Amino acid sequence: MTDTRPYASPNTPDLPNSQPLTGSPRPSRRQAKPRAALGALLLTAAGLLGTATAAPAHATTAVRDETAGHATPPGAVTCQGKGIDPTAKIHYRTETFIKAPLSTIWKLHTDVEGWPSWQASVTSAKRLDPGPLRMGSQFRWTTPAPPTPTTPATTLVITSSVQQIQHNRCIRWSGPALGDGLRIDEGIHVWNFVKVKGGVLVRTEESWTGKQIEADPATSLTYLAPGLDAWLADLKTTAEAHHRS
Repeated sequence: MTDTRPYASPNTPDLPNSQPLTGSPRPSRRQAKPRAALGALLLTAAGLLGTATAAPAHATTAVRDETAGHATPPGAVTCQGKGIDPTAKIHYRTETFIKAPLSTIWKLHTDVEGWPSWQASVTSAKRLDPGPLRMGSQFRWTTPAPPTPTTPATTLVITSSVQQIQHNRCIRWSGPALGDGLRIDEGIHVWNFVKVKGGVLVRTEESWTGKQIEADPATSLTYLAPGLDAWLADLKTTAEAHHRS
């Protein structure tokens, strides 16, 4: 947790114009653990929270306007002008290049109920409303959270709410995360999909807020950062395999 060097996703070696993107120090490989969540929203996550974030038993929690009154940081990932919570102590940003059609990547990413088939860390996922994913859509998913020095191993139940979405371009979801002895008050997860030569650049950023996790931001980041990197790696592997088949 002492390595504070800028970090770019290891999945982007072929992008000459890629820039190191990180909202916080990246944990060492020795510290990396499976994602504890919301992102989306939600936790994205994912989810989370994304990434994971999990939520209460009901799916109608109102979400405040996290970015009101705050300027968007340079390089931030946004969807229709909205990004992560700019006041969050725990946040992380990363990206990868995927050599596959945008339509393939978007379909995989927004077919929420299909997540468990290509993400080992997502054990279940269910839409809570019919039709295409759209603003206001909600979905509930679960992911295992390993033990920490202060919390037991648990399963996070994540109920994500889509706040912004633009077809084939971006999506942003948010929501709280709850597990046995673990709570994330709010996770916000944003994704961008940009066509570039030979494929698609996928960028993502997530923030977590809550009294419990903010008591030890460094430990929380050792779950958030590897979780987002793993999500991108799984998306890349699956999309490129579909493209080759």
